[in-house]
Amino acid sequence: MRTATLHRATAETNVQLTLHLDGGEARLATGLAYFDHMLMQVAKHGGFGLIVEAKGDLPVDSHHLVEDVGLCLGDALKEALGDRAGLARFAHAYVPLDEALARVVVDLSGRPWCEFHADLPPVILGDGFQVEMVREFFIALATRGGLAIHADLVRGVNTHHKVEALFKALARALRQATRIEGTGVPSTKGTLSA
Repeated sequence: MRTATLHRATAETNVQLTLHLDGGEARLATGLAYFDHMLMQVAKHGGFGLIVEAKGDLPVDSHHLVEDVGLCLGDALKEALGDRAGLARFAHAYVPLDEALARVVVDLSGRPWCEFHADLPPVILGDGFQVEMVREFFIALATRGGLAIHADLVRGVNTHHKVEALFKALARALRQATRIEGTGVPSTKGTLSA
């Protein structure tokens, strides 16, 4: 079973997260409807089961909640992948959403890295989602998940479209990289760990 359930509690947030890499229910409740919408893209287009129940200090802003969900998702991904044997490991996805086009390339290398290049304005979408948190989410996921992520917004005008294209491209790349296509660890070192 390629699955993980994690709980993270701090003075700022409380996050309960379950990830099933091979599908399942998607149920998201973070207190930020726009963020739930983006996490649904990860679940739907990644082919993942994803349950997130999170509370945070949203009267302050969305930073702690969004980052901590990214950290938890990274931890869950790392646990669910196990020794990473048989993985495709590398993948990329281009995803358009109307005028916006995003590209995300991932390597489930065990080594965290995030290159994030997107012209996103510092605005708030929906009920308090700060757009600059998209970058922080990607960094948190890469750092805790032990993967390299290169995310690029190729073009776009509408901020909602740009952000959603990035999340969908992330989902599609993760879907391909986490698929099982062999038996051995896909590394000449014989291990995929930091």
